[in-house]
Amino acid sequence: MQPHTIIRKTIIKRPLEEVFQFFSKAENLNLLTPPELSFKILTPLPIKMQAGTLIDYRIKLNGIPFNWRTEISTWKVNECFVDQQLKGPYKIWHHTHSFTAVKEGTLMIDEVKYLSPGWILEPLIEKFFIKKKVEGIFDYRNSKLKEIFPD
Repeated sequence: MQPHTIIRKTIIKRPLEEVFQFFSKAENLNLLTPPELSFKILTPLPIKMQAGTLIDYRIKLNGIPFNWRTEISTWKVNECFVDQQLKGPYKIWHHTHSFTAVKEGTLMIDEVKYLSPGWILEPLIEKFFIKKKVEGIFDYRNSKLKEIFPD
């Protein structure tokens, strides 16, 4: 079964280095995650972000708590980084964060490839539950970014 993909592009009217520095701090994920997920970083802070960094979290999806472990598999300062799930609620979670300096500030692109558990029922689970949830998370993220980095 092929993973699903969601892509979000956001212009942040700040210099590339400032935006990348914000995303380099794992604790800022708390600011960008919807409260209903009860997101909590379990790994002691501060976390040194680099290729190979492991981060443990706890989240709730539909009220059900999950432990989630991701690895920063790619780390290119002021360019991109990738976090991918090693353990958690998805069969696949591969999130690429890309940053590009543009005239208006910084173009940030989130590309997530994900696949839910569910075997033959996965397409139905995706269609009726997961897709809306993942899109809602990234819609929330974009609205919070506009608050943190106002025009």
